Amino acid sequence: MATYTRSSAWNNGGTFANTDLLWYAKGVGVMQGRALDDLSSWWFFAAIHGEYVSTSGFPGWGGLPSPPPTPTAPEPSSGIEGEYWDQCQHQSWYFLPWHRGYLIALEAQIRAAVIALGGPSGWALPYWNYFGSGDQYKIPPAFTQTTLPDGSPNPLFVAARYGPNGDGSIFVPTSAAVSGGPVNDQCMSNDIYTGNDAVTPPPGFGGPSTGFSHSGSTSGNVENNPHNLVHVFVGGTAPGGATYGLMSDPGLAALDPIFYLHHANIDRMWAVWNSNPANANPADPTWLNGPASTGEREFVMPMPQGVEWVYTPAEMTSLSPLNYTYDDLVAPAPPTNLTGTILAARLKTLGSSTAAIRVKEGVSVSNASARMELVGASEQPLRIERLGAATSVRLDPVVVSKVSESLNTAAETLAPDRIFLNLENIRGAHDAVALNVYVNLPEGSDPSDHPELLAGSVGLFGMRRASLADGQHAGTGLSFTLEITRIVDKLHADQQLKTGSIRVTIVPYRELPGQAQVTIGRVSMYRQGRQ
Repeated sequence: MATYTRSSAWNNGGTFANTDLLWYAKGVGVMQGRALDDLSSWWFFAAIHGEYVSTSGFPGWGGLPSPPPTPTAPEPSSGIEGEYWDQCQHQSWYFLPWHRGYLIALEAQIRAAVIALGGPSGWALPYWNYFGSGDQYKIPPAFTQTTLPDGSPNPLFVAARYGPNGDGSIFVPTSAAVSGGPVNDQCMSNDIYTGNDAVTPPPGFGGPSTGFSHSGSTSGNVENNPHNLVHVFVGGTAPGGATYGLMSDPGLAALDPIFYLHHANIDRMWAVWNSNPANANPADPTWLNGPASTGEREFVMPMPQGVEWVYTPAEMTSLSPLNYTYDDLVAPAPPTNLTGTILAARLKTLGSSTAAIRVKEGVSVSNASARMELVGASEQPLRIERLGAATSVRLDPVVVSKVSESLNTAAETLAPDRIFLNLENIRGAHDAVALNVYVNLPEGSDPSDHPELLAGSVGLFGMRRASLADGQHAGTGLSFTLEITRIVDKLHADQQLKTGSIRVTIVPYRELPGQAQVTIGRVSMYRQGRQ
């Protein structure tokens, strides 16, 4: 039985009546009282995730609003920085295991501080389940109070936390919060960690195969939604648009105490996903042994009493050996014959109602191969203006004919093509951006009137860092893959694939500030088919 149990931050209304939150605040306060070069300080731990200690101007740490009063000195030695700082794994299949180890280390530091203050020896980090019932999509109230119950300053309160609408109201726009809320847990229906199949869009639940990846490339499905979107919505853009909240940027995010509760929920989702016997973590030795096995950086954390802890993904695959668990690891009942249900819906759209019925009755389905083929692409980069932009994706007539043939001959025993939209090399200077992506949205129409044309939403968490062509980053920006099979099926049924192009419209969740400078290098469309 695990010694430590992580419980919901919304217990006792998410206030300081929840003693997990009260002790968390006191422990954070202890860590914030230590110097930047102290390996057990709040600031050092934030820098492990990512930092802008030496950057002048925003988002440099020296120019951030207080609280918290973020220091930029004294810096540790270059050797200590090189070993520990700027480690976070994003757009990588190491995303989940690296962050699990990071949480364990931070939790151990907080627990040591809690015990020293006379608190419970079994204290564990709470989690924020923004998919929970009632008002749990809102930030727990303990994070919005400026003082603790004893009247002292609240270490959980952060000035640079602006929310989805930039007004200081902090919530996650799930469907419970707003109609058509973009943040969801649909990734939990995935059944492949890396790769794709009939129910898992690429690059898979946990992300693409990579080496050590501090930024750039393509987010895995759980990383894209909910992870990235929660970051950009909680951080938000400051009034006036010149700056954004701490949670919106990997180099600032771990300065905000809500960061760790968000990641505890992502970690809990991974544990729930793993509780399904059909879902397996990678067996590839490169994943199990981590990037250090191929000569890259190791995953290393400072633990209490000056202990150095080096860990691998293989050691992160199960909660039990790590001696902690969650109070809620109940997975929703998996849908029966999900592959068949998806195909049946497609066959009905494509006019094969009889075949759709047979699929629902359990006919065995032969899925498409893993081969991808380019259907078409935009011809030039797309600059996203304040209210959005649109581009035309020109379609290769030879490849479109393959798609059309596949859809025309769709049958209950052979799955038709699947279609994916790629947003490639997204660059910019303002991380607090979420984009809604529409296919063939009528020009001049209100996007909210056409939810059937919404391909999906992406959060540009880490875009600024991924756009920097410096020693750590190639400057290639972020990329995303969205499945648009459902939309293309309808376009085919309505004879709209014969026009030679599709129109892709990008609509920001909120009006972009002028300095965002968001550009998409290319918008491309791919088929995954049987020929």
